[in-house]
Amino acid sequence: MSDTPTRAFRGLRLGGLAAATLVMAVQGASAETLESALARAYGGNPQLNASRAGLRATDESVAQAKAGYRPTVSGTANIGVSHLAGRSGVLLGDGEQTLIPGQAGLTVNQSLFNGFRTDSQTRAAESQVLGQREALRNTEMLTLFGAAQAYMNVLADTATLELNRNNVEVLEEQLRQTRDRFNVGEVTRTDVAQAEARLAGARAQVSVAEANLRTSIATYRQIVGVEPRQLAPGRPLDRYVPAALGTAIDAGLREHPQILSALHAVDVAEAQVKVAESALYPQVSVSGTAAQLFDQQIANTRFFQGSIIGQVTVPIYQGGAEYSQIRQAKEQVGQARIQAEFVRDQVRAAIVTAWGALEAAKARVIASQAQVQANEVALNGVREEARVGQRTTLDVLNAQQELLNARVNLIAAQRDRVVGSYQVVQSIGRLTTRFIAIPVAQYSAKQHYDQVKDLWYGVGIPDGR
Repeated sequence: MSDTPTRAFRGLRLGGLAAATLVMAVQGASAETLESALARAYGGNPQLNASRAGLRATDESVAQAKAGYRPTVSGTANIGVSHLAGRSGVLLGDGEQTLIPGQAGLTVNQSLFNGFRTDSQTRAAESQVLGQREALRNTEMLTLFGAAQAYMNVLADTATLELNRNNVEVLEEQLRQTRDRFNVGEVTRTDVAQAEARLAGARAQVSVAEANLRTSIATYRQIVGVEPRQLAPGRPLDRYVPAALGTAIDAGLREHPQILSALHAVDVAEAQVKVAESALYPQVSVSGTAAQLFDQQIANTRFFQGSIIGQVTVPIYQGGAEYSQIRQAKEQVGQARIQAEFVRDQVRAAIVTAWGALEAAKARVIASQAQVQANEVALNGVREEARVGQRTTLDVLNAQQELLNARVNLIAAQRDRVVGSYQVVQSIGRLTTRFIAIPVAQYSAKQHYDQVKDLWYGVGIPDGR
């Protein structure tokens, strides 16, 4: 099996491995950093952009609710032909006449009181917008965490692939030496077979590592939007991780967008109760009509008709559906409150889980570093003892495999150390470009909202993206 990189990895210019640490070489000032990858994902991730578009669509619900405060105006016009024939009276006798009557008019309707329905609908729409903003913030956090995870996966899988390729080279040399010793009678055919088997297994591991790296590259491309090239080392977000678990839990319960979104959903449900109750209130409205009537066949036939009519409607009984709707809305409020408590429990559990994973990763890094150092010493010792006949070829192969496993474990621990810090910050609701100071043009959800909330007319989309 050739150690030449496949086409999928030729564009991935990453450096070598030093003491089994997850450090990649950086060439020039154009290297991609973890922060720049997060900035790319923030600006170009399709899922995040789709969530922004969804929020802009939700903004329009406020303008639709406020339409209840405004009048409705409609214009009418008609013209037709009317033919009269027959007896009109004793003096007039028989006769017939064709008329062409027409009319043009304007009608204005204005609701004066609708049981506070419009007020409640507006409040519900505003709460829905606020909840959608928190949902967008949660999508941003998930996107940034996914980008950080993909970034570190590419680094870790690249380093693991290099380790396995180096291991193949070492085992090829080990096999060559074992065959030479077999030719002079120092070892048996069993030792050669053991070396050959270990080399075949190492080549299989290279294939697995290449497949894992391909997957990581594809995921990186999906989330960040570009192929990974010249990746710089990833650094943990320790400066944004709270000092204690209790502090992290308090911050998460106070700031996490999923909790805030659930609380806004409670506000929406409470407003819907008021909307349903408005069906029991009187309805007061006023309408005005102005019309011009004329006839084309009769000269100087023009009439102006105008009217202003106030109307009060008092509901007495409408079949009971409105009472059922009120009861239903109240039950939905209770459901929303229970759901908010459930989300709180979810967030708290996620914080505790992420905190424990980060602490475990820190301990694993220290232990893996000590394991690598000990295995390096052990391998050197076993090789020296094998040269004087005190160790077998299998002992050397086992010691080498243990060192490889320790180095791979160290790479995984270092990757988990960085990803774990991002996961803690994400679990408490702070993994946003604004909070962790990623240099990127911030998307303003309020800009589009301010542009459309009070619009009376227009079908053009404001430039608030």
